[in-house]
This record gives sequence, C-alpha cells and structure tokens, in this order.
Amino acid sequence: MGLLLDSFWRAAAYCLRPRVIALSLLPLFLMAVLTLGLGYFYWDAAVQGMRALLDASSLLASVWGWLQGWGLGDVTAVMAPLMVVLAVAPVLVVVSLLAVAVLMTPALVALVAARRFPDLERKKGGSFIASVAWSVGSTVLALVALVVSVPLWLVPPLVLILPPLIWGWLTYRVMVFDALADHASKEERLEIFRRHRSSLLGIGIVTGYLGAAPSIVWASGVVFAAAFFVLVPLAIWIYTLVFAFSSLWFTHYGLAALQRLRAERSTMAPTTGHAPLAEAAAHPKDAPALNMAAPSAPVLPPPANPNPGDNPP
Repeated sequence: MGLLLDSFWRAAAYCLRPRVIALSLLPLFLMAVLTLGLGYFYWDAAVQGMRALLDASSLLASVWGWLQGWGLGDVTAVMAPLMVVLAVAPVLVVVSLLAVAVLMTPALVALVAARRFPDLERKKGGSFIASVAWSVGSTVLALVALVVSVPLWLVPPLVLILPPLIWGWLTYRVMVFDALADHASKEERLEIFRRHRSSLLGIGIVTGYLGAAPSIVWASGVVFAAAFFVLVPLAIWIYTLVFAFSSLWFTHYGLAALQRLRAERSTMAPTTGHAPLAEAAAHPKDAPALNMAAPSAPVLPPPANPNPGDNPP
C-alpha cells in the first residue's frame, strides 16, 4: 500500500510539469487532425445513415411517436447525431490510449528514470516492435470485450462497472509493459507481474474510472452535438491527460518495484568468498578426490662402515 500511494502522488506531481503538459499536446494535435478530418468528410453521411437506421426500426417507431405526442418534435433529428457521437467516443478513447502508449510513454519513462532511478540498469527486456504488438493485441481484446458486453450495459449497475473494468484492464496491460520494457528483463517483468498483479490491476481500474470523467462532455446532449468540432479536441485532451497520469503512475510503481526486486535478490545472493567449497559441498560427485594415503617414507642411505677391516672379503 505504501508503494501504491507513493507512486500515486508522484504521478500527480509530475503531471504539473511543463514538459508533461507539452507532451500531452502532441497526441492531442494528431487526434484533433484525425477527428476533424473524418468529421469534415463523413459527419453528414454518418448522421444521415444513423437517422435512416433509427427511422427504419419498427421497435423504436412507437417510442418516437410517443415522444412526438409530448411535443418533442422530430426526435430522430436530435438522436441521430448523439448516437454518432456515442459510437465515436470509444474509438477516440482507444486511439488516445495507443497514441499515449506509442508517443508519450517512452518519454515519460525516460523522465522518471532520469530523475528518480539514474543508476537503475537497463536490461532491454522489450523492444519497440514488441511494445506496439502488445498494445495492439491488448486493444483488440479490449474492443472485443467491449462489443460483447454492450447488451449488459442495459443493467444499471453493470454500466458503471464493465466499461471502467475493461479500460482498466487495457491500461494495465499496455502501461506496465511499456514502463518496464527498457529497464527490466523478461524474467523480471514476469516476476513483477506475478507479485504485483492485484495492485497493478487496481491502478488500471482507478484510471479506468478517471477515464470516464469526460463522459460529462458526452452527456451535454444537443449542445455537444452542435459544438462537436470544438468539444471533441477538448475531450481528447482530457483523455490524454488521464492516460498520461496512468503512464506516470505505472512507471513510478513499476520502476520502484523493479528496484526493490533487484535489491532483494542482491541481499539474498550467496557470498562468493568460498564458492569452490560451497560448490563442492553442493555437488560431491563432481568434487576432486582427495589423496588420503600417507606419504611414503624417504629412502635413507646405508650406514657407513666405521672399521675398514670389517669389509667383507
């Protein structure tokens, strides 16, 4: 819990740094250009297609008629742009996450490592291609889970649980890999995943709920539909800042956990002063045989004859 809270307030403090704020504008610029371009070319067609889909539904026709009976006018003209916005929102979230993971996370990891962990060895356990593949694969799985769980959103409690849980799982998968890719080896990364899985998943869920904060913008109804091209970049920037905070939180937590893991292993490592004796004790069959036989006595010269006459004839 101490490591969790320590990494939380450090991540919040780093979000106020001018460098982090400047980095958050780069994905925002790319996403704003993409959103404005798609909206310029496809907004009218998307709204007309959605309105035709709503008008063609026999189930919704009675609902529209009932609402028009209350004097609400042409309801489909209002609902069509709102439905398009709600359909685009998850795509914006996913692309923002990928943009942060690809563009911002390496810079944020380098910033945290340079300021807090300058002596931490870089073992290069994950390459850039592996990071992109991991992010794309995790995003595809999250989108599948999101589409499958859409019918469950009609249950009031589940709509508040399932989307943040899915986004939290996705954030957890992507951010932890990128935070440890440069410094940890593959074995160390898997060990940190195993030891801190619950805490890391908790961080992902919390940041998933934080990512739902811009939903206030989506809920602005007709005003949002009218100001689509103004509020969408603002919503993207909010999402980007949330994911930047998530990246910083995972980076502070992951690198601190890696530092503790290496310190723990260094203290548990055996001393090397008597390594040959320890190795011989551990593997007695491989130890060299000791010569236990007593050394032979030296050969003495024969005694000299004191009397020359005693010599044999």
